[in-house]
Amino acid sequence: MQKLGLNEIREKFLSFFESKGHLRLPSFPLVPQNDSSLLLINAGMAPLKPYFTGKEVPPAKRVTTCQKCIRTPDIEQVGQTARHGTFFEMLGNFSFGDYFKMDATKWAWEFATEVLEMPKDRIWVSVYNDDYEAADIWTNHVGVSKDRIVYLGKDDNFWEIGTGPCGPCSELYYDRGEEYGCGSPDCAVGCDCDRFVEFWNLVFTQFDKDENGTYNKLDHPNIDTGMGLERIACIMQGTTSIFEVDTIRKVLNAAAEIAGVKYGEDNQIDTSLRVITDHIRSTVFMTADGVLPSNEGRGYVLRRLLRRAARHGKMLGINEMFLYKLARVVADESMTAYPELDQNFAYIESVIKSEEARFDETIDQGILILNQYMEEMKQSGTKELDGEKAFKLYDTYGFPIDLTKEIMGENGFVVATKLFDDLLNEQRIKSKVARGNMDDAAWENDIFIDVEGSTVFDGYAKLKGTSNVLAIAKGSERVEEAEAGEEVTLVLDRSTFYAESGGQVGDTGIIESDDASLKVIDTKKSNGKFLHICKVENGVVKVGDKVTTLVDKERRQSIKRNHSAVHLVQAALREVLGKHVAQAGSYVDEYRFRFDFSHYQPLTEDEILKVGMLVNKKIMEAIPVECFEEDVATAKSMGAMALFSEKYGSRVRVVKMGDFSTELCGGCHVENTGKLGLMKILSETGVSAGVRRIEGVTGYNVILQMREKSKLIDDVSSVLKTNPSDLLNRAEGIVAELKDARHEIDSLKSKLAKNSVDDILGNTEDIGGVKVVTKILDDNIDMNTMREIGDNIKNKIPNAFVVLASKIGEKVNLISMASKEAIDKGANAGAVISEIAKQLGGGGGGKPDSAQAGGKKPEKTEEVMKNVSDILKKHQEKNK
Repeated sequence: MQKLGLNEIREKFLSFFESKGHLRLPSFPLVPQNDSSLLLINAGMAPLKPYFTGKEVPPAKRVTTCQKCIRTPDIEQVGQTARHGTFFEMLGNFSFGDYFKMDATKWAWEFATEVLEMPKDRIWVSVYNDDYEAADIWTNHVGVSKDRIVYLGKDDNFWEIGTGPCGPCSELYYDRGEEYGCGSPDCAVGCDCDRFVEFWNLVFTQFDKDENGTYNKLDHPNIDTGMGLERIACIMQGTTSIFEVDTIRKVLNAAAEIAGVKYGEDNQIDTSLRVITDHIRSTVFMTADGVLPSNEGRGYVLRRLLRRAARHGKMLGINEMFLYKLARVVADESMTAYPELDQNFAYIESVIKSEEARFDETIDQGILILNQYMEEMKQSGTKELDGEKAFKLYDTYGFPIDLTKEIMGENGFVVATKLFDDLLNEQRIKSKVARGNMDDAAWENDIFIDVEGSTVFDGYAKLKGTSNVLAIAKGSERVEEAEAGEEVTLVLDRSTFYAESGGQVGDTGIIESDDASLKVIDTKKSNGKFLHICKVENGVVKVGDKVTTLVDKERRQSIKRNHSAVHLVQAALREVLGKHVAQAGSYVDEYRFRFDFSHYQPLTEDEILKVGMLVNKKIMEAIPVECFEEDVATAKSMGAMALFSEKYGSRVRVVKMGDFSTELCGGCHVENTGKLGLMKILSETGVSAGVRRIEGVTGYNVILQMREKSKLIDDVSSVLKTNPSDLLNRAEGIVAELKDARHEIDSLKSKLAKNSVDDILGNTEDIGGVKVVTKILDDNIDMNTMREIGDNIKNKIPNAFVVLASKIGEKVNLISMASKEAIDKGANAGAVISEIAKQLGGGGGGKPDSAQAGGKKPEKTEEVMKNVSDILKKHQEKNK
């Protein structure tokens, strides 16, 4: 049997099944596409479910993949054992109604014994109790000895989840030898010991289980196989641990090197190294697929793994950020199979660095508080941490509850999780209520609940239409009519006014009837009904009136330009920064657009320039904008971008701008990108961890921006008395003049400092053999000058202890210095100045020989400086 590397095994498997007519597909992302039942992909067949269920047509009837997977149910066990891990790769070959048991079993045996050259006498096969067909194939067609076939029950060898497609399994086991066994005479396939290792599961999906529990035969049975890449690598490399596999061991070795420890000598150290190794692998792959650390969903899984790894680093004595260094090792070991790791590495590294830095801010303080809690619990004999204290750690200090439970568990304590969960739920309810109050909660109080039907939107194709008034409200009261001067809300059966949604603001304009005219101030939506917020300009409007709707054309056009720009910006960002970019929110009105997106670091000037140039290039190409309805599956198969948080119906609206941008969107757009005129990015800022924001303008608003900039340049040129064309030279000249003037001022200050030393030495007092020099200098003396004065005094008096002060506005600056001789006699600059600063309402400190501080009570400076000698005496006596 060859000792093959993990990367070699993967390639051999995929190439083998390609030779058997299978289409090799790249791994699907860890984030499930169009599958809300899964948080993260956890099995090789999970992304292929639509093909097995018949919802989608597979790209080929025979497919082979190596799928990235994440499983976290046993996260606490990771590190404790040599087996458990959160990240793994699953090799698989699949048949969608094509070949069945005969080919699946023959190829499995061929690959195992001929390609991997596994000894035939070490391989055992299990089949389902009633699957005599599979047993016959193994013995009579493949040639496996009958005494190496084991029959197992439904729990072990039958795959089903509720109703639907299901079937028996056949598994291949490798016998490691008696030395790995439990010693029991009954030790055989299925035993929990380490002797017989299951490495390949062949699922024969041949039944469709109905609600009555009947197993109906499928007309077109399927094959679904799974072989854990890390597990088969263990077998091929003769290791008992996934952490000993070549590519994984390199990550572990790198972690050990950073920590300055060795693997295999101490169980506690080994546990931490395994945790770090596994979690950084998961972190790198999740980040590469666009997952960002957060407090919910898959983002929380990522944050938990990353922070658990960082904490185990601290347990090993690593007191610096180190996970991003290990990320490079992970990428190097796996990028041949997953090129996105290398292509997106700068982004992956920045996400990990940022999250590790955030955790550094909370971990030390959290552990300190936890240690205090545990000490109190030991003294009181309590074994359960109060849930309120655990919640305070989480809510106030950002310390993860999972980490609290883990640390408490390691020390023999538990957490009152019920109270914690109650407090967390209470906080979520309060937060939801608060958000409701902020987001126009009045519209949630639907006073139009009894109005039947939904408003039909006619405004994509036209801005003018006719409709009927279904209901009128004044404030929170329903009325039958409204007259001139009153502000009301109208519900119409159909409307050309776009109601605020998807980040696009509501339309404004005019509603007219034979007897009234109303100005539409805004349009919102509630339970499918469009709410037209209006002011009656003249006449009387009544329920049942037939009205004409007239949307403000110029305003709508400006909104459309900005909304289309958002789509172009997202596509440009994905091209410039990487495919991890995803929309995190947007806002579009007639003046500007705002686009929030996932990215973990500020954009460089060059990146902003590239995005802007690319968008304007697409504008100048005058690409037709297609808007059409499609079913969800077809739209997404076209590559249409969708918001993860958005719920879509069976039919969706697709907005397509050539091959550059395809998105699901219900908003209003221009007919051609050329109608945007121009786009200008105004700003790029951070919104929250991992989310950036771009704001920009299009069309006429770009011209207005240019006018404002041009006027500013003219105004500045006028103040500096120069022509706009020479503005830069003039500004550089002024900066140079100011720099020279600053140097001259600093030089004069330095001379002044030297000249004033002799005057200052007149205030010398001997305290225990230390020459104490104190002086309140002139106002507005900077720290550098104060230090220079202090150094000059120390040079003149070998055993000097110096304290200087200078008032600056409403504050006072302080410096303190002590010579070596003074320190030997009990002087400590840092300790003394800290006490002085407190008396002045401030703080500071430093080393025994040099320290600085500040105070907020300059009026007390003279009084406090008189206490320097007494404070020094106190410290001298303490140090005797």
